[in-house]
Amino acid sequence: MWPFTRKQKIEKRSSGSGFTAEIMAAREAYISGRRGIAELTATAQSCVSLWEGGLSLADVEGTDLLDRRTLALCARSLALRGEAVFLIRDDRLVPASDWDLRTRDGRPSAYRVSVSEAGGGRTETALAAELLHICIGSDAAAPWLGTAPLKRAQLTAGLLNAVETALSEVFENAPLGTSIVPFAEAPEADLERLASGFRGKRGRVLVRESVNIVAAGGPAPAQDWRAQGLSPDLEKAMTKETLGDARDAISMAFGILPGLTNPATTGPLVREAQRHLAQWTLQPIAAMIAEEATAKLGQPISLDIMRPLQAFDSGGRARALSTIVKSLAEAKAAGIDPAVALKIVDWEQTPPD
Repeated sequence: MWPFTRKQKIEKRSSGSGFTAEIMAAREAYISGRRGIAELTATAQSCVSLWEGGLSLADVEGTDLLDRRTLALCARSLALRGEAVFLIRDDRLVPASDWDLRTRDGRPSAYRVSVSEAGGGRTETALAAELLHICIGSDAAAPWLGTAPLKRAQLTAGLLNAVETALSEVFENAPLGTSIVPFAEAPEADLERLASGFRGKRGRVLVRESVNIVAAGGPAPAQDWRAQGLSPDLEKAMTKETLGDARDAISMAFGILPGLTNPATTGPLVREAQRHLAQWTLQPIAAMIAEEATAKLGQPISLDIMRPLQAFDSGGRARALSTIVKSLAEAKAAGIDPAVALKIVDWEQTPPD
């Protein structure tokens, strides 16, 4: 009876955060995004690439910690997660893969951050002044949290994902290129043997027996011998229009004019789309990064997106400068103070002498 009275040995296994769990969390956060819907589509990744390229080219003044690689990591994290956290070190900024925080009066006061390493990550605790935390799309109910553009456009992202999933299933399972061809009367065994070589194979031909009798050598009507295709008609489902509208909406959510991806786009429209992206999307984000870095690093820091991206009309700027110089010269000749003239048109800064 000893096998039944013997005390069973309890097997203990370690659990919690390990190397595999941290790698999976990092992949989920930086590749799949917060929601896992539409983040991996070509449209979303193209928008993220534009954010990365534009923000990494910014002119940084006041610090060497915001290098090109750090700005690219920040842009990707902001585009997919809506926020980015970096630990401040003496020589560089260390990106955090995950974090949780404690707030006071709606402002973060302390963090517990996870830093990814090749042999396994580590967790650190830090005060708010020891790291940079950049958020976009924050809500008044949770101002310490950021929201990604796709999070703010959930319906559009879900529609894009649903349409692309439906199309992938159609191209995977639908009998594309399959046809049904009538066949004259023949023994059933011959028909089954002949059709078995085609049935279920994409792009092949299915054979069926003719519904018309050809007894005594009479010819069958021509319409009965016409092949019938089984490919689904996707035009009636308006998949092309729906997919195009969803892609345009995703582009607008990232601050990119939909005309940039139009096949009929011309040079002026491309330049205008680049200016719109730089001026109304990337430059405000760069200003937020500069403000956070100035507060945490203790010195004035500025980021400029417009100059390195050349996001302005060069010819229009030259004509405007020529007009301004001519107007100032005329004002000086007429005895009018140039500073007063500039203040009238709501320009506070006077040009250098």
